[in-house]
Parts: sequence; C-alpha cells; structure tokens
Amino acid sequence: MPQFDFANVFLPQFAWLLFFFAVLYFGIVMTTLPRLGKTMDKREGRIRSDILAAEAAKAEADRMALDYEAGIARARDDAREALSAAKAKSAQSVEKKLAAANAKTDAAIAAAEADIAKARAAAMTEIEAVAVDAAQAIVTKLTGTSPAATEARAAVKSALAA
Repeated sequence: MPQFDFANVFLPQFAWLLFFFAVLYFGIVMTTLPRLGKTMDKREGRIRSDILAAEAAKAEADRMALDYEAGIARARDDAREALSAAKAKSAQSVEKKLAAANAKTDAAIAAAEADIAKARAAAMTEIEAVAVDAAQAIVTKLTGTSPAATEARAAVKSALAA
C-alpha cells in the first residue's frame, strides 16, 4: 500500500500538511480572529454598560424605595394625627351631648323632686288634717270633752316634728 510506504511518501504528505495548515491558519484564523476579538470587545463593553446601567437602576430603585418608605411613614403619621384629631373632636361632641343630656336629666330630676315635694306637702297637709281629726276623736272618746282644733293641730305638729 503506497500510503504506508513512509520512506517515499512522508515528505510529500508533510508538505501538504504544512500547506493546508498554513492556508487554514492564515486564511481562516487570521481573518476570523480579529472579528471575533472585536465581537468579544463589543460584548464586553455592552456587558459593562449593562452592569453600570443595572447598578444605576438599582441605586435609583433603592432611592425610590427609601422615598416610598418615607412617604408611607409620613402618611401613617398624618393618619395618626387625623385619627387623634377625629377622636378629640368626637370626644368633645360626645361630652357636649352628654352635658346637654345631663342638664336635661337634672332639669327633669328637679321637676320630679318639686312634684314629689308638692305631693309630700299635700300628703302631709292631708295627714295632718286626718291626724287632727283622729286626735280630737281619740281625746273626745277618752275624756269625753272635745279639744279645741288649734290645740289638736299644735299637738299633731309637735308630734310630727319629733
């Protein structure tokens, strides 16, 4: 087999190997390598710019998050103040209504006490009259003489006062 005849075939095969290696190296590698380097440089530049943009966006997002948190805190404080003001206003309104109701109740109690005092005075007058009549009847029955109305009235008043 001629391909295994290394003594006669080696040099031409080696020459062809060097020829194709040089063609492939200078033809393909030397033309492709600069374009590949440019592409890698562009990609690296794009990645760097994307990383810088991402860092800037993250910094902006962090700043916005801090602003948001500060806004939420301010809103909570404002809501607490509004709630406190509403509670105070409500408490004042309730106290005013309670004072009005207490005044109305006090007036009703005073009127009722006046009515009770009038009824008590009327009842005492009637009791006194009945007691005077009863005292005169008892004295008359026991002694046989009828006491004077003024004396019986004075005795009943002194008994009721004691």
